[in-house]
Amino acid sequence: MTVTAYTLAIVLDLFVLFIGARFLLQPRAAAVGYGVPAAHSGDGAYLTVKGLRDGTFGIMGLALLLFAGARAEAWFMLVVALAPLGDTLIVLRNDGTKAVAFGIHFATAVIVLISAGLLFAI
Repeated sequence: MTVTAYTLAIVLDLFVLFIGARFLLQPRAAAVGYGVPAAHSGDGAYLTVKGLRDGTFGIMGLALLLFAGARAEAWFMLVVALAPLGDTLIVLRNDGTKAVAFGIHFATAVIVLISAGLLFAI
């Protein structure tokens, strides 16, 4: 179970880091994938904030796992699960599809919570 817990945590941290980089490098395409396309004017700063937030979460998760251990990473994952839960609501409130809201964001929150549970268990 230890290998599974660490592997899932690392994969999730790297995935969030990738999403952050995508929002910084390809913001409009990333917004479409997020489920709420960005307007062509005025949304650039918000897309950058999202990229920075996700990139920071990814780096922080990797740093916690490396320097503080599984228990600290478990608490981090537990708290970070709030972000995709919030993203679910954002997509729904902004006329995004339920498939994206639940199939991507809510599912991500569930996987992050599973990761937290596995990390707490070791």
